[in-house]
Amino acid sequence: MKKNLNLLRIFALLTLAIGAGCSLDLVLHAGHRNKSVLLVALFVVWVLSPFVALLAAHAALGLKPVTVRFTLYCLVLFITIVSLVGYSGILTPPGAKPAGVFLVVPLFSWLLIAVVIPIALTRSRKINKN
Repeated sequence: MKKNLNLLRIFALLTLAIGAGCSLDLVLHAGHRNKSVLLVALFVVWVLSPFVALLAAHAALGLKPVTVRFTLYCLVLFITIVSLVGYSGILTPPGAKPAGVFLVVPLFSWLLIAVVIPIALTRSRKINKN
């Protein structure tokens, strides 16, 4: 079990790094015509913030029970895939402005992080008490 979790951890962290890099590229590509460097920089920070939060959660939850770490790694994979699909424009209706996706996807990611990780921690504590 520990070996499988270690492989999942490596895969999740690799996916996280690749997802953050691809997301950065996609947001810069979408904003390349914008003359406001500040606006593009704010979008970059906003788009990368869930990836940074997941990396920080990985560092903070490193010694937590297996179930919490497994949940975190699955969350990393899910958020990365959803982010890349959203930012790629595959599901965006024709004529829609891309800025909306770059605002909504990180918000969705943050909400998911804020809900899933505390639930995993709470369930883990309940299991350990029994």
